[in-house]
Amino acid sequence: MNTKEKKIRIAIDGPSGAGKSTIAKAVAAKLDIDYIDTGAMYRAVGYKMISEGISVADSDRERLKNMLERTEIDFCGGNIILDGEIINDRIRTPEVSKMASDCSALPEVRSKLTTLQKQIAASKSVIMDGRDIGTNVIKDAEFKFFMTASAEERAGRRHKELIEKGQDISYAQVLADIKTRDKNDSTRALNPLRQADDAELLDTTGMSIEDVIRFILSEVEKSGTN
Repeated sequence: MNTKEKKIRIAIDGPSGAGKSTIAKAVAAKLDIDYIDTGAMYRAVGYKMISEGISVADSDRERLKNMLERTEIDFCGGNIILDGEIINDRIRTPEVSKMASDCSALPEVRSKLTTLQKQIAASKSVIMDGRDIGTNVIKDAEFKFFMTASAEERAGRRHKELIEKGQDISYAQVLADIKTRDKNDSTRALNPLRQADDAELLDTTGMSIEDVIRFILSEVEKSGTN
């Protein structure tokens, strides 16, 4: 498929730890299109909220609005940039993960980031992963996948990743965090995590990264537009 001649949008939704970001980055490289890490955008907001002592409580809502007005988030060379500063590793802690999940339920946060994501997707070929890409951000995406795996497998992947980065955390804690986040993401009132009606279910339990990449690429290639 010649993505230079025809604009395509690929939406990948799914719960935390399903491997969405890893797969999306690899597929983007194979297709030579831009990867937009929407989860990292929410993590960036969560990180800034923690840094400035802003909670999700109603009493902090005005401070949050003011903070969002002076918040800039961008991607360059595989890095996420918050207000001009690369913050890659700082947004991957359990504390930031929880705040990202909590703040993602706030209308102010979702409105700002969703508007930016839609603008990006309207301008070029992209692959985005998150919780509501196919159901809200790019409803007319040419390709939609709902990627999941068992909570235990997702926790194992995330635990290994955190340990390799030098963080001292138990598998049990990571599993508990994953289950809590699953519940929060799927039961929130605003754009909850769910599979879009026209999305293809992709359970990666027991699959290798290469298997998943090949599957998505094959779906894109057999679309008849290559």
